[in-house]
This record gives sequence, structure tokens and C-alpha cells, in this order.
Amino acid sequence: MRPTVPLIRRLDADDLAGAYELSRLAFGSPPSSTPPSRDPRPGVTGYGAFDPEGRLVGKAVDLHHEQWWTGRRVAAADVAGVAVLPEARGRGVALALLRDLLAGARERGAAISALYPTVTGPYRRAGWEVAGALRAVDLPAVSLPRHRPAPGLTVRPGGPADLDATTDLYQRLARHRRGLLTRRGGVFDWHRPPTALPDGVDGLTLVERDGRLVGYASWQRGRGYDKHAVLTVRDALAETAEAARELVGVLASWQSVTPTIRLWPLAHDAVAAQLPLEQARLHEERLWMHRPVDVVRAVTDRGWPAHVRGQVDFALADELAPWNSGTWRLEVDGGGAELHRLPDDAPAPKLSVRGFALLYTGAADGPAVAEAGLLHCPAGTDPDGLDLLAAGGRADLLDYF
Repeated sequence: MRPTVPLIRRLDADDLAGAYELSRLAFGSPPSSTPPSRDPRPGVTGYGAFDPEGRLVGKAVDLHHEQWWTGRRVAAADVAGVAVLPEARGRGVALALLRDLLAGARERGAAISALYPTVTGPYRRAGWEVAGALRAVDLPAVSLPRHRPAPGLTVRPGGPADLDATTDLYQRLARHRRGLLTRRGGVFDWHRPPTALPDGVDGLTLVERDGRLVGYASWQRGRGYDKHAVLTVRDALAETAEAARELVGVLASWQSVTPTIRLWPLAHDAVAAQLPLEQARLHEERLWMHRPVDVVRAVTDRGWPAHVRGQVDFALADELAPWNSGTWRLEVDGGGAELHRLPDDAPAPKLSVRGFALLYTGAADGPAVAEAGLLHCPAGTDPDGLDLLAAGGRADLLDYF
């Protein structure tokens, strides 16, 4: 007997209590005495799967994020909170939810999607592929370098009134990279009361030059002052090497009461260049996955390296988002790109949507994608041509969702 296909629809206020309970069971959250809010959250669309009796058996959330891609904001449908009732698992509920989520995300203008998986298999079947990892490392505070204060820089504690300035600095550092969230609008504005620091942040350390913010660290003090004490640094960002050295010096000053500094370094930025990373111990690693929602938007909406020019053809197969399937010509020129549809019988390398994700995020080049079985080239065709899709360098994420 074939399993019944669940009804998929968007969640409304009457569904939120059941969705909360399903998430609590799936992710092991403690029960709450406070009922979930019935008010809609800006920048969030929930999808539910319902059995013939109307019981909620699965859920998924589309977060209306934006990601920076080489100077341009790209609308994203970042996925969170995917959960299925134990008795309904293994029956295609999650796949059905993700199919409708992608269709709805495309309808509202999203181009790309990222998620943090608890298991990769189901998401690979849905077209996402592992493209990177968000890593937290522990560093001995005593190993951090301390320098004489740089002339012209001032260091001071910050408060809620400084949050807009820290977000502006983050924007300046993130906009030329690929994949980082813009941290603007929607859920970001909803989460932050204007008179308080964000949850989990006890303090801000600010570095300024002539009253302009050039570096900051947000941190949580933690408990105790013995050998087990940890200072958790949520962000440590600077736009100059001098500002980065000031921040690292302040973090080093905690060594007498918090011997361990835990932070999430951004690869190859000013702060990471000051850290003794050979002393780092991995505390936590969360893989993240990526896929296109709409390949045309994914190509045209992002920025591309201004010096890169070229074109390449490929045939794409995408079962869950069939509007992406077909034969395409990618043309890159002058910092932008376009994707043109070709006749389906045009000869071209065959690229899976997972292979597209690896190339788009710079996680792999054409030959590596071919070796993984995600790109099949006609005889005599060089997979290096697909490196054009990977132009620009690797993508990063600094936010967990």
C-alpha cells in the first residue's frame, strides 16, 4: 500500500503551538510554560505537512535572509526548523515540504538557499550540497599577542546605542565577500530590542579612530574564574590590522579569569591574521549546505569578479525545482553575469544541482565536481570550463540559523 501524500500548506497562527511542540520534540528543547506567540514573525514563512486527519506531521521554515555576494545583496531562502513526527518519518514528508518551500521562495523572489543539516542525506536528495562549515575554536588566552596601543586608536566599552555602528562595520566587511548574511531587515530587526544588547551578549568592546568604529568584539562572560572559565566571543571583526591588534590585546587581558577564548574566526580577515591559530582547538563544527532556488536569479543578482570574462554551456538537472532544469549558457563580463536558456538538445556537460552548488559557492572546481560524479562531460570536453561558475572565491557563513 502506497503511503498517503501529505497536504502541504503554509502555517498560520492556529498551527504555531503544534509546530512549536514538534520542534521541541525533534531538537530536544525543554518544555516552556509560556505559550508560543501567535503574532507573525517578519521575514519568516513556515510550511506544514498534514495527514488526512489534519494532524501536523512535519514542518519547515523559510527564513527571508539576504546574502552578500561580491558587493550585491542576493535574496535567500535559508532553511531552518525542519522536523517530522517520528511516526511519519521515511515517507517523503521532508521532501514534500522542501519542494513546496522552494516553490514559495521562488515566488517571493529568492535566488539561493543555505541550511545547517543535522544529517546530509535527505538534503542531498533534495539538491543541497555541503559547501562549508561554521567553526568555533578555543584559544588559550595566554597565547594571544598583546601590543602597545596604536596611536590614534581608542578602545572603549559599548552598549545598545552602538549596535547600529557595529552592524554598519559588519556590512563594510561582509559586502565584498560571498555568502555572509546582510544582518538587515526581517528577523534581525525583530529580534533586537533597541534598549538592550542581543540575547547571549554581555558586552561590546569597540575600537575607534577619530570617533569612527573600525573594530569590535561582542562577548559573553560565562561563569567562574577557574581553569574551566570560557569567554565566548560571538563576533570579532576589524577593518584594519591595527584595530585587530587592539581587539586581540583586549581579549588577551582576560587571561587571569577566563583562560580560554572561544570564537568563530572569519577566514583570512584582519583578526584571524593576528591569532595564533596553531594553538587553536576545534570546539564545534557545523556543516552548511547550499543550493539554487532560481538559477537565473542566482547568476544575475550576485556580483562577479570584474576582471573575469567568458562563457560556458551546461545542462542542469533539478528534480525538486524543475524550473532550473534545462541547457544553459553562462556569460560573465564586467562584474555581472547572465544565464541564457539553450535548446535542450544542445551539446553540453551535464551538471547536477548539487554540482552547481559546489561551483557557485567556490567549494570545488570543475574537475573535482566531475570526480564526485556531479558533472558528466562529453568525450573530449574539459571540465575546467565550469570553473567560470566558481569565479570569485569561496563562500562563508558566520551566522547559525
